[in-house]
Amino acid sequence: MTSRAFSVVELFESAMAEFAGARYGVAVDSCTSAIFLSCMHEGVAGSPVRLPARTYISVPAAIIHAGGTVRFNDFAWSGAYPLDPFPIVDGALRMRRGMYLGGLHCVSFHMRKHLRIGRGGMVLTDDADAAAWLRKARFDGRDGSVPFIHDAVEMLGWNAYMLPEQAARGLQLLESLPDDLPDLTPDYPDLRRLPVFAR
Repeated sequence: MTSRAFSVVELFESAMAEFAGARYGVAVDSCTSAIFLSCMHEGVAGSPVRLPARTYISVPAAIIHAGGTVRFNDFAWSGAYPLDPFPIVDGALRMRRGMYLGGLHCVSFHMRKHLRIGRGGMVLTDDADAAAWLRKARFDGRDGSVPFIHDAVEMLGWNAYMLPEQAARGLQLLESLPDDLPDLTPDYPDLRRLPVFAR
């Protein structure tokens, strides 16, 4: 997505990656999309993924939609946790300078999070190939370097990109964001009690 309208998205990606301590950022429409696309990239299909039983419902849903199975565990967490055994991190409740934990680190810009764009998310990574794949995957499989009529699309993707106005708000908010914000406190029910996960 290299059109002038989307250049602000690239600016926000670079600024967020620098803030977090990662080489690349790939902005998407939600943290759920960040987790789903990360699961697709890492090939969770057919594999069990371990995560805390007390997390937001869209995280196990994204794993299941990507073809994985969910194994809930009892463990306390603060700010971020891994989707074990994959190199994917749900970091939706953490926003501080240097927060990048490696792999595909997913963050949230929901209105209840620290960087309150209203909606949106990002995958932070040090892997150039993963960043390139994620950029195409979020934009219907397109690289966006040419108009669609001339685009030789080589993969099927999803419509999950961040809009320029969201990125512009993110840049504005990031300028005044403190470096050392505390983790938000998770307030989630035990998802094992929900019938949808008891199947």
